Amino acid sequence: MNAQYPIGPFVKPSSYNLEEVTQWKEDIRSFPRLLKQITHQLSTDQLDTPYRENGWTVRQVVHHVADSHMNALIRFKLALTEDFPLIKTYDEKKWATLADCSLPIEASVKMIEGIHERWYAVIKEMDETDFHRTMNHPEYEDPQPLYTNLGLYSWHGRHHLSHIELVANAQKG
Repeated sequence: MNAQYPIGPFVKPSSYNLEEVTQWKEDIRSFPRLLKQITHQLSTDQLDTPYRENGWTVRQVVHHVADSHMNALIRFKLALTEDFPLIKTYDEKKWATLADCSLPIEASVKMIEGIHERWYAVIKEMDETDFHRTMNHPEYEDPQPLYTNLGLYSWHGRHHLSHIELVANAQKG
């Protein structure tokens, strides 16, 4: 198994269908519950264990997800309310080294619960036209449609849950 990409790298969809969107929405809705299930019994040692050599600790992963998904919700809202907005990028590796990433994970778990509740409220009401709205991401040449971003963040949550599972399962075995 590839510890960096335990569920495989993200594959950008060139289109989407209703079944995929329904699953991606469900992934956004259920992520906080799954995160709490997998992290609630982890020890401090496990939280401070990297999921792979030179990788982030579980604690950093949880805080990273809060940062990332907070930015994702803002990007969705910008794309739904502005025409082709230029979005702000951030250096996730540097953010993961800031002092707040050493806090107990409960701070970020609470954020994730609120972010995902609001995010799901937005995406469950989106129609086909909304999913084709785009944003201008400075790191990509092409416009980024919201359906691509929904697929990305569905994958992102599952990707990091798998990282946490690697640590949780390594301590069991």
